Amino acid sequence: MLREFSRRTTERVRAALPLRLALPALESFLSENVEKEIRKDARVIRCAAVAVGAGVAPTHEAARQLLAAARETDRDFLVRVGRFPVGIHIPYDEIEPLRLRRIELGLDLAYRLLDAWSRGQKSRAVLPRKDLALRLRELLELYALEVLALSRSVRLPAPLAALRERIARHLRAEMAEIARAMTATLAPP
Repeated sequence: MLREFSRRTTERVRAALPLRLALPALESFLSENVEKEIRKDARVIRCAAVAVGAGVAPTHEAARQLLAAARETDRDFLVRVGRFPVGIHIPYDEIEPLRLRRIELGLDLAYRLLDAWSRGQKSRAVLPRKDLALRLRELLELYALEVLALSRSVRLPAPLAALRERIARHLRAEMAEIARAMTATLAPP
């Protein structure tokens, strides 16, 4: 889902002039960032699967451990993206509350779905379409808020630096609209 979200976002931002100018320089960087987030989400799903196997819902401590592991993933990411024409400092004080909420929400959602499936139930038995759509939208919106916070700390090449805030606001608005559109298909009005 995150790859599709990213693909749609990239397509949409190509239409905006400031983003169109910045995108070629940043596309590989953004792709690396999406893959990093997918690795983090996969870790959340694996944690939920272990909890289902143990018959116990994931704890707040499990979410905290996943948050700590996310920092390790970030460190690996920073090493890999060192070759790009951007500098980055991750503002953990701003990002971690968003990230923790996303981890907790993802853990709960994955646990509910995996638990239902392990008992032979359909996902709608434990989470109606509308609720699933709302939860997925919240996950995507939290991701978009993380991207916005992160974008403020990215050191861009000089010609793009002056456009940073405008680019960030436009990107956040596009991501919110795409999240609404993607999740609306799960629970049409």
